[in-house]
Amino acid sequence: MPKPRKRLAGAAGPTGPDNKGPAGKRTKTKNPVGTSATLGNSSPEKTSASKNCGKNLSSYWLMKSEPESRLEKGVDVKFSIEDLKAQPKQTACWDGVRNYQFTNGLCSGQCLHTSLGVLAKARNFLRAMQLGQEAFFYHSNCKEPGIAGLVKVDVQFVRMMKRYITLAELKTHYQAHKTTGGPLKNMALFTRQRLSVQPLTREEFDFILSLEEKEPS
Repeated sequence: MPKPRKRLAGAAGPTGPDNKGPAGKRTKTKNPVGTSATLGNSSPEKTSASKNCGKNLSSYWLMKSEPESRLEKGVDVKFSIEDLKAQPKQTACWDGVRNYQFTNGLCSGQCLHTSLGVLAKARNFLRAMQLGQEAFFYHSNCKEPGIAGLVKVDVQFVRMMKRYITLAELKTHYQAHKTTGGPLKNMALFTRQRLSVQPLTREEFDFILSLEEKEPS
């Protein structure tokens, strides 16, 4: 049986990436831009896409997925960390990024241009990933968004977080670090929040891991 294929949460429509949507059920998906981003087949060498991400390629990532059922064109976009854990060998393929939603199917030229740019950047980050690199599994578009666990690219379940680290908690640290120069001062979750696949610095990754051992602020 082939591995189930999964789209990333991607950039959402005008309501933002973490607003709750209606219920439904998803099966297989297809890459909306026709680009294979199956991480298990990623080349260990830098691609042209990875070069666009800068000379210092990230080794740590944050990947968004929706843990609650929501129909999109009759297909459920749900895929939680519990769903990943239940897969054979606790591994599943991410084969693309979600297409964009526009209110009533309409969008201004500027909005379309911006959305396509976000889609291309998320796709490029997928291409830049390498086997064995670590990522946070982030539950998006739900009642309480936050980091639920650790995975490694292809994507394989590693473990649940010792506690759920919410978006609200991360935002508190981000706002404080903007003033103090702390590790989360430039975190893409807030500076480039529409991206479904986001690079993390080693400092950001380590700081978030350290939050597991602390009481929520």
